[in-house]
Order: sequence, then structure tokens, then C-alpha cells
Amino acid sequence: MVCLQFLASSPADREAAGPLLLTNPAVQPERERLRHLIIGSPAGVRSAIHALHVLHYADQATWSQLITIPEPGMLITPAQGEVFSLLRRDLS
Repeated sequence: MVCLQFLASSPADREAAGPLLLTNPAVQPERERLRHLIIGSPAGVRSAIHALHVLHYADQATWSQLITIPEPGMLITPAQGEVFSLLRRDLS
């Protein structure tokens, strides 16, 4: 599960819709944790989640609820040694 936190020092600052911080929750030593992030329209994100479910890659119930990205954007904080790959694909 990905932990979403607002990057702000107080609850009042969080109310101002600051950027989201995607943190690294504790990983079980015997398993590698991959974080999947799907960004797009609500219909597009739901479609991608459904496609991954049909492929038996990830059950739909394991995904979080859809989260609206605040105006300032969001920050992704990797652990040391992690890498990043991005696939951009148009839905037909």
C-alpha cells in the first residue's frame, strides 16, 4: 500500500491543498515492493486498473480510491538505490 501524506507542517497547511508526498512504507525483507502509479482521467485510470485485474496482475480491490491531485502537484520520494521508468500510452 502506498502511503499518501501532504507535505505541510500543520493541518491548516494541509487544508491549503499542498503537494502530495508518496512515502516509502516499511517493506517486508523477503519481498520487493513495487509502487504503481497510474495518472490520467478517472475513466482512464479505472480502465487501466481493470486491465491489470483481467491479466491477473493486481486485484481491483488492492488499489486505493481515486485521489485528486492538488493544484501544486505531488512529489515522489524514492528510497536510495531505487530507479524510475515511465510508460506513456494513449488509450484508444
